[in-house]
Amino acid sequence: MKVYFIAGLGADCRVFRHIRLPEGFEAVHLDWIKPLKGESLHEYGMRLAERIDTSEPFAMVGLSMGGMLSIEIAKQHHPIVTILISSVPCSRHLPGYFKVAGKLKLHRIVPVSLLKKASIIKRFFTAEKDEDKKLLRQLIDETDPAFVSWALDAVVKWQCEAFDGHYIQIHGRKDFILPIRFTKPTHVITSAGHLMVMTKAPEINRIITETLLTSVAAVHK
Repeated sequence: MKVYFIAGLGADCRVFRHIRLPEGFEAVHLDWIKPLKGESLHEYGMRLAERIDTSEPFAMVGLSMGGMLSIEIAKQHHPIVTILISSVPCSRHLPGYFKVAGKLKLHRIVPVSLLKKASIIKRFFTAEKDEDKKLLRQLIDETDPAFVSWALDAVVKWQCEAFDGHYIQIHGRKDFILPIRFTKPTHVITSAGHLMVMTKAPEINRIITETLLTSVAAVHK
């Protein structure tokens, strides 16, 4: 069975380098496509979903903003399970200051170059291994400023009040990008931050494996 992965803002398939799927599952990474002017997360997700073979059962894994896109795709195409990592299942779970920033358009005032520089500096004070920090700096440096601008605007304008499909939500207790107090994850990893996909891979792999095997078993009942 294919499992479609969507990375977070400023990242690509390399951010999933430590993720391992159980036997019988194939990882397929949905690479970013160029957004259209004024395109919403839902509209972008529908174009991204054109690469998914919906004629057979599949699963999805979304990281951060990729999780939000996975939710939009899942509402339309119904995977057997959607796995969110460091993400939220609906816009109601976004921090209130995201919405304030959107209304005041603060995300358009701060230069993307400054945001990228701040992100690179922060990597020196996080728990990733040196080789992962090097990769993260490279990913941030390679990110297209125009894509970042669109993505920030699309996230603060995201409208998804609820999601009733089958999903699990893996969240770090020390996630400062999407704080746990605003959401209700199904799985919490202690001492993990927003980039736990790289720092807590063994725990995440265990949860993903259990979820996929259980979901497939339920489909074949």
